[in-house]
Amino acid sequence: MAADDTTATVQAKIERAALAHGFQDADEVLPPYHIEAQTSLVDRPLRSLKFGEAFAVLDSFGDIGVLPGPEGLYFQDTRYLSRLEFTVEGQRPLMLSSVMQDDNGALSVDMTTPDIRIDAHDETSIPREVIAIERTKFLFRGACYDRIGLRSYDSRHRNLRIVVSFDADYRDLFEVRGTDRTNRGKRSVQVASDREVQFRYVGLDEVVRTTALHFGPKPSLIEPGRVEFSVSLAPEGRASLFIRVVCESHKAFTSAPSAERIGEHAAAGLSHASGSTPVRPPKDLPEGNVFARAYRDARRDLRQLTAGITTIISSNDQFNEALCRSTADLYMLATRTPEGIYPFAGIPWYSTVFGRDGIITAMMALWIDPNFAKGVLRYLASTQAKAVDPAADAQPGKVLHETRRGEMAMLGEVPFRHYYGTIDGTPLFVMLAWEYYSVTGDRETIARIWPALELALAWMNDYGDRDGDGFVEYARDTDKGLENQGWKDSHDSIFHADGQLAKGPIALCEVQGYVYAAKNGMAKLAAMLGHDALAETLTNQARSLREQFDAAFWNEEIGTYALALDGAKKQCAVRSSNAGHALFTGIALPERAARVAETLLSKDGFNGWGVRTIARGEARYNPMSYHNGSIWPHDNALIAMGLARYDLKAEAARIFQGMFETALYQDQKRLPELFCGFMRRRQRGPVSYPVACSPQAWAAAAPFAFLAACLGLELDHGRNRVRFRNPVLPAFLDGVTIFNVKLGGSHLDLRFQRHDDDVTVSVLRRRGDAQVATVR
Repeated sequence: MAADDTTATVQAKIERAALAHGFQDADEVLPPYHIEAQTSLVDRPLRSLKFGEAFAVLDSFGDIGVLPGPEGLYFQDTRYLSRLEFTVEGQRPLMLSSVMQDDNGALSVDMTTPDIRIDAHDETSIPREVIAIERTKFLFRGACYDRIGLRSYDSRHRNLRIVVSFDADYRDLFEVRGTDRTNRGKRSVQVASDREVQFRYVGLDEVVRTTALHFGPKPSLIEPGRVEFSVSLAPEGRASLFIRVVCESHKAFTSAPSAERIGEHAAAGLSHASGSTPVRPPKDLPEGNVFARAYRDARRDLRQLTAGITTIISSNDQFNEALCRSTADLYMLATRTPEGIYPFAGIPWYSTVFGRDGIITAMMALWIDPNFAKGVLRYLASTQAKAVDPAADAQPGKVLHETRRGEMAMLGEVPFRHYYGTIDGTPLFVMLAWEYYSVTGDRETIARIWPALELALAWMNDYGDRDGDGFVEYARDTDKGLENQGWKDSHDSIFHADGQLAKGPIALCEVQGYVYAAKNGMAKLAAMLGHDALAETLTNQARSLREQFDAAFWNEEIGTYALALDGAKKQCAVRSSNAGHALFTGIALPERAARVAETLLSKDGFNGWGVRTIARGEARYNPMSYHNGSIWPHDNALIAMGLARYDLKAEAARIFQGMFETALYQDQKRLPELFCGFMRRRQRGPVSYPVACSPQAWAAAAPFAFLAACLGLELDHGRNRVRFRNPVLPAFLDGVTIFNVKLGGSHLDLRFQRHDDDVTVSVLRRRGDAQVATVR
């Protein structure tokens, strides 16, 4: 498509292609679990907070629900607060600044009062800019804390009427996303005291969900949905208002709960996860003190979570800001579970455990903090499927795709309570296990999850290979499951060159690569544990799969590996980013690598910002789609890692450059989940996707993967060696210093300096005996 195509032209071409290929009818029906959008998430700045199982989507004022959209305070996949608006004398304040703190610990908003007329017939009673308003909001252990501080710079005494309006609709997250519901539970609201209003919702799943709003100091008026404060400010005077919103849920037992029912309750996932149980302060403790204690504890918790991680400082201040935001996003999304920390996938739509997302995030962040990988491995091992369950697309050994705690999931209205409809999560799980061990040497964790790794291997060989042809394929077991079960899981993302949707079972290009890497990794783990026969078998299976993959997937005409094989083993001869994952896993033959890279980085594949999911010119190419022409940072990071594996460092650096320049145009220099694939134009930034998650875990981890790929970083615990293979730095980086690179008991500070096309490596500090080597 030409660079000057308009959006209307793009849509016209899509429609003509649909008519020509006869698949327009299927596209006219919205697919299940579609994210409906009447408003865009990019039409106004939104702010996100998260702690544990709670997250908040706020407008730049720190309010909720003033305009339609996904704003709200959510807990366990339910919106517990759908409106919270703060006004002064009936007016919104004037915005001065709205920023997330550097570590995402809190939202800080500076405002001032507008020109206020107490009586419409009088002149301005209070001129603007004489009263400063500072708002601080954060989440901690199932509660949202809100402080509104006022300071007068006026010479006169001022009396202000401040109103806070609020509501709680208890909509399931899938309702917020656009899924219709016929029946709902019962909601009620009451003034619980002169400082508290409580909403209560009894769901059809027999779960009681409550939202308690606590106010301090005592409001002058309190009623359901509204409180008023009368604030008196002397010259140079100060005042503070506090709002604490506590979210809780419990099972509504109609009689004394039996041990069996308590067990059902726990199995349903309704007990509070670590870090989600609200703090219960003493009843007589002023709200200001409650706020201060929670703020202190939240800061302490974040410091503990990030203690000892690897950090990076570069010669480029803007890149430093982007890395700071990525680090903050990763640890905001990190959620404590009984098995360790797990990066929830993204806000607002995916703030929960996703198997694939967690694994890939952990892979990319492995050299920064291996605790992500440890937590992901242990959690997914503990939730691995043990039986066949068609409604959940589950078979023994399969790794979890997604888990949800909302009413619709509990009732089975959506299948995602514990859902296993992912074809790639299981081989990725095994792949991560080897990568984690190779960096950490943590034999204890591998031994603990070894039975789960064996089950995962058995699943790949049995249920995963449905027809016994050596490839792992998918087909959903019920019509409620996801139609496509790779990372591109849109209903129309797997298709043939003529645009016809592929019929399953479908063998995806990248999944065969994941299986290849998983078997190679499992072979090394088996050898480490003394299972020599298994190690030899797996090594031979991986070698055979590589040869078979090349024969079945390579397409000389399109110059790359096919997107997939359909149920008849016919190639989906489509140029896609999936082929880059064949480089990432090493399944691509060395003689194919340069050709794959050339196709990926052609004008049809690379738009100047990144590699498109589907190349321009393919039948279903649409730069505004979710998976058929858009650009995903994590996808590009895996491609860059693959290019580096085959020593195509200049190509990897080119993608890194495009992604860094993308970040410069984003709010807070945060890479989003995805963005549109329109061709790059001079003096214009990339085009945003309307409902992209931001932050998104694997997008946050992507910059670390880009840097590691370009440096050729290899951490090898077995050889006690940190190696850099043919390191390069992109043009925007003259130098990089990495602090606290960890290998076993060793800690290293390393300095990289670019000299034209050469990069030198210096050891600034070494504690321990790990060796540093550079290979060119």
